[in-house]
Amino acid sequence: MRRPRPATVARVVAAAASGALLAISRPPLDFGPLACVALVPLFVAWRGRSWLRAAGLAFIAGVVYYGTLCAWIWYFGAIALVPFSAAVALYWAAAGAVIGWLRAHRVVNPWVTAAVWVCADALVSRWPFGGFSWGEVGYAFHDIAPARAVASVGGVTLLTFLAVALNALLADLVAERRPVDYLRAQAGIALIAVVLVAATVTRAQPPVVGALHVALVQGNDQNRDLSDAELRAHFLPIHHFDLARQITDPVDLIVFPESSMNALTETDATADLRTDPFIRANLVRIARLHHAWVLANATVDAPPDGHKASNLDVLFDPAGRIEGTYSKRHLVPFGESVPFRESLQHLVKALEQVPRDFQPGHTPGLFTVAGVRIGTLICFESAFGYQVRPLVRDGAHVIVVSTNNRSYRRSANSEQHVAISQMRAAETGRPVVQAAISGITAVIDADGVVHDRTALFEPSVVQTTVEATGGETPYVRYGEWATWMSLAIAGLAVAVALVIVRMRRRTSLDFEPEPENPSVESKIAGSEVAPLADERESTTSP
Repeated sequence: MRRPRPATVARVVAAAASGALLAISRPPLDFGPLACVALVPLFVAWRGRSWLRAAGLAFIAGVVYYGTLCAWIWYFGAIALVPFSAAVALYWAAAGAVIGWLRAHRVVNPWVTAAVWVCADALVSRWPFGGFSWGEVGYAFHDIAPARAVASVGGVTLLTFLAVALNALLADLVAERRPVDYLRAQAGIALIAVVLVAATVTRAQPPVVGALHVALVQGNDQNRDLSDAELRAHFLPIHHFDLARQITDPVDLIVFPESSMNALTETDATADLRTDPFIRANLVRIARLHHAWVLANATVDAPPDGHKASNLDVLFDPAGRIEGTYSKRHLVPFGESVPFRESLQHLVKALEQVPRDFQPGHTPGLFTVAGVRIGTLICFESAFGYQVRPLVRDGAHVIVVSTNNRSYRRSANSEQHVAISQMRAAETGRPVVQAAISGITAVIDADGVVHDRTALFEPSVVQTTVEATGGETPYVRYGEWATWMSLAIAGLAVAVALVIVRMRRRTSLDFEPEPENPSVESKIAGSEVAPLADERESTTSP
C-alpha cells in the first residue's frame, strides 16, 4: 500500500483545520471573528485540485465542523452523530465539487465561491425532511453589532455570503502571486467593509408600539430522564407552579416552556393540559391570580386516534379560558418524526427513544396578548429564518420561543440556540423571549442583544418588560433575496462554464487533422490491396 504524499496529507490537515476553526467560532468557545479566516486553509488546499478531490477536501472539513458543532447529538449515540455529520458534510462536498469544476474552466472568483456555498446552505436548510440550518456560517457573528445590522438587510444568508467571500479573498492573498490578484483581493475586502459600515449606519431602529410585561418560568433542575412515577406525580407541572408563586404583579404574559406540563395519568396515558383536572385547574388559578395570559406547553395525543403526538402550545386568557392553541409545524427529523421508521427501527436501537411520531400543525402561532401581537415558535423552529419572517409579516410584535433542550444536558446546544435567536431578532427587528425548561432562558431585544439569561438546570423566574416593535426591516420586506442572488450568480457561472466547454469541443473538432489525399488513402486501404496481394501470390506459387 502506497503512503500518501506529504502534500496530500497537508491538504487533508488544512481541510480538517478549517472545520475545526469554524466550529471554534461558535459556542461554546464562541470566537466569532475566527469565522472570517476559518475557511482559508480549505480554500488554499483545494486550489489546483480536480473537482473530485476538491469535493473530498470539503467533505472532510464538513465532517469535522458538524461533528464538533453538533457533538451534543452524541447523547443519542454514535449511530446518530456519525451518519448525521457525514450527511450534512455531503452538502459541503457538493459545493466543493461545483467550485472545483468551475475553477477548472476558469469561471470562479471569491463571489462565485460564496454564491455556491450559500446555495448549498439553502439546500441543507430545506431538504430533506425540512432541512437543518443550525450550521450556517453567519451565526458565528451573533455578538457583533455590524454583522447583526447586515442580517437585518439580508438575513443570516447575506452574512454567510460575505463571510465566505472574505475567506476566499484572503485565500487569494495567500495563494496568488500577481499584483493584479492582490489588488482584486484588497478591493473585495474593502467592499465588504463598506457593506458592513453602510448597514450599520443606515440601520433604522424599529418603532416601539407597546410594552409587554413577561415572566418566563424555568423549572426543570433534573439533568436526567424522569421516571414514569415522577411523571404520574406531575413532577414538571408542580415544579413550575411552585416557581410561579415568585411572580410579582404586574405581568401580562407568563410562559411555561416546552414540555413543562408533561405528565402521565394513573393509567400511564399522556395527560392533556387542556383536560387534566390538576394541570388545568392550576393554570387557570395562575391566570386569574395575576390577571395575566398564560402560555403553556405539553406533549399530547394527536387526534383522531392518538397514535401520534402533538407538541402543543395552549394560551389561556386572564379569565382562565383557552384562547387558542398552536401545534408545532416544523418537526425535528429523527427526533419528533422518524422517516422510514419501519425499515430503520429494527436496525437502529436508539430510535426506541422516539416511540411514536408527532403530527405537524398547519397554522401559524399568532395571538394578541394585552394588545400586543405575539408570534409563537417551539424549539427547533426558531432556527429557520425563512419561517420566522412570515410571522412578522403577519403582524407579530414579539417572538416567543418555547424550548426544551434538556436532552442535550450541559452541552453547547442551549448556548447555540440563544445565539440563533439573537440573529432572528436582528433579522426581523423584533424582541425574542426564549423560555427553556432547563435553560438557557433569555430575553433578547430587537437589535439582537441579550439582556437577561439564566444558567442551566437552575430553577429560575425571569421577569422583565419587553418593548414590542413594529415596522419592517429590509429582510422582512424583501425576504430571501440574498439566496436568490446567490442562486443567480452560481447559475450564471455554471452556464458560462458550460458554454466554454462547448466552445472547446467545437474548436477541437474544427482543428481535427484530415487526410491529405483521401482518394489515395482509400485506394491503399481498399481496392488496390487485393490485386497486389493476388499478384504476389501468383509470382511465388510453384
